[in-house]
Amino acid sequence: MITKLSHASFFVTDQEKAYDFYVNKLGFKVHTDATMDNGFRWLTVTPPEQPDLEVILFPATSAVNGFDEEVRNALKLLLDKGVMGAGAFHTPDCRATYEELKAKGVQFKGEPKEQFYGIEAIINDGCGNWFSMTQPKDH
Repeated sequence: MITKLSHASFFVTDQEKAYDFYVNKLGFKVHTDATMDNGFRWLTVTPPEQPDLEVILFPATSAVNGFDEEVRNALKLLLDKGVMGAGAFHTPDCRATYEELKAKGVQFKGEPKEQFYGIEAIINDGCGNWFSMTQPKDH
């Protein structure tokens, strides 16, 4: 029986840039940062209140990631176009978090908006991914 999700991959174009975004701007914690014998950097971060979920900042365009050149080029194209939607981040106060992150240089597609499920702003990680940053509606 499967009991939980322990790891999820976010494909990124630049691990250093991704590190800066997730750790220094969003406040995620580094769980593992190790270089393997073949030069592959295994970099995982965890959301501040979800330490049992490791997000792999996976270098999609690196020659040592195990993907062939055609796959790396396809991923690079999608990431360069910024069309890799990776999920939703929850926040207790979307408008305040928006202002805090905007002051840190985080890019958004627009200001927070009321939606049927809560207040949402679309956030861009600068590495090809976008997320819904959502303050869920009280039920």
